[in-house]
Amino acid sequence: MSSLVRACRERRWPARVVAVIASREDAPGLALARELGVHAEALPHAAHDGREAFDAALGARLEALGADLVALAGFMRILTDGFVRRFDGRLVNVHPSLLPAYPGLDTHARALADGVRVHGATVHLVTPSLDRGPILAQAAVPVRDGDDAAALARRVLRAEHRLYPDALEWLVEGRVRVAEGRATVEGVDARRRLMIWEDEA
Repeated sequence: MSSLVRACRERRWPARVVAVIASREDAPGLALARELGVHAEALPHAAHDGREAFDAALGARLEALGADLVALAGFMRILTDGFVRRFDGRLVNVHPSLLPAYPGLDTHARALADGVRVHGATVHLVTPSLDRGPILAQAAVPVRDGDDAAALARRVLRAEHRLYPDALEWLVEGRVRVAEGRATVEGVDARRRLMIWEDEA
C-alpha cells in the first residue's frame, strides 16, 4: 500500500489516493496511511451480517469516496461476485506467485515443496474466478538453495513493491485493454511486463 501511495505522488500520476480502507480496526496499514497523509478508515467485516452485506457496504463506501480504481493490498478476503462485477475492470490485485501457478494461500511453501526454481508475483485484474483475472505484469524471482518459505516470501514481497506500482500506473493512465480474458498494455512491451527480479539482499 505504501509503495502505491508513494509512487502515485512521486511519479505524478494523473490520479490521487482517496482513501485506504481495512476490514479490521487493528490493520497496521491504517496508521501507515495516516502517516502518509491519506484518509484511512476501518470497515469491520465482523459488524456486518455475512459477506454479501460487508461487500455491499464496502462498495457503497468506495463509491461515496469517489474511487474510480480499487487496488487490493494485503486485503485477505475473498470478495463476492457482486462486488467484483460492481468494479469490473477497475479492481486490481497482486498475488504472490506466477499465476496461474499456485492460486490461493501458502504459495511460497507450495512452490518450495514442488521444487520449482522460479517463483514470483503477478498483478492481475480481479474477476469472479479466484486469482484467474487478466494478467497485467509478473515478476520472476529465482528460488535459491536453502530457501524457506519466509526467505522466499521476503524476496517476492520486494519484487511486488516494484511491480505493483508499474501495473497500477498503466491502469491509471488508461493503457490497459482486455479482450477475451487477456490484457494488453498500450505502449508497454513484453519485457516491461515481465520483471526478472535480481535482488541479492
